[in-house]
Amino acid sequence: MRIADAWYRFVRKVIQVILPLIADHEIVGQENIPSKGPYIIVTNHLGIADPPVILTALPVRTRVLAGSTWRIHPLFGPLLSSMGAIWVRRGEVDRKALRQASEVLEQGGILSLAIEGTRSRTGGLQRGKTGAAYLALRYDVPILPVVVTGTEQLFRNLLRLRRTRLKTVIGRPLRLPQPNSRIRSQDLDAYTDLIMLELARILPEQYRGVYRDDPRLK
Repeated sequence: MRIADAWYRFVRKVIQVILPLIADHEIVGQENIPSKGPYIIVTNHLGIADPPVILTALPVRTRVLAGSTWRIHPLFGPLLSSMGAIWVRRGEVDRKALRQASEVLEQGGILSLAIEGTRSRTGGLQRGKTGAAYLALRYDVPILPVVVTGTEQLFRNLLRLRRTRLKTVIGRPLRLPQPNSRIRSQDLDAYTDLIMLELARILPEQYRGVYRDDPRLK
């Protein structure tokens, strides 16, 4: 584990050196980061640059849930694996990934996941998946909302030799209210909406997507 932690810190440091060469990155809300786990970081997802950008904003060791389709990528696959990524098969109940994620929380660790499950095609929030709510309720751990903006333009600007303005906002930890009875699927949908609304609140309006006109944001 010490070698894995050292490698994680090394990769983070490399990204921290490279990123300022191509972008201006503003980070807001680092004081909201809990000093220790267990907890779950939930993020929006605009593009493949999101994880490394968010990584530079969070001075904590996390285990990222990543779509298994990236596992065969010649660059990102080995890199994510070396950093302890938990591979998730999309569109199905992946019991192996669920078991690994549970072990992280049981051991006091920190999970990080893009709650929408896949990259937004519109640039705005999509409906969230229920996995984060399920884990947060099952292990009674807080959720830390984190959003990033500007990453959808990063590679396009890079090709044009332009710098990109990036912003990462870290919200206040959210603890879901424990239900009085057995957790039902409709309960998970409602709890997931609560999480998504927290992400929407700390996003600029143009990034709120399907939650943009939700009256609960007023």
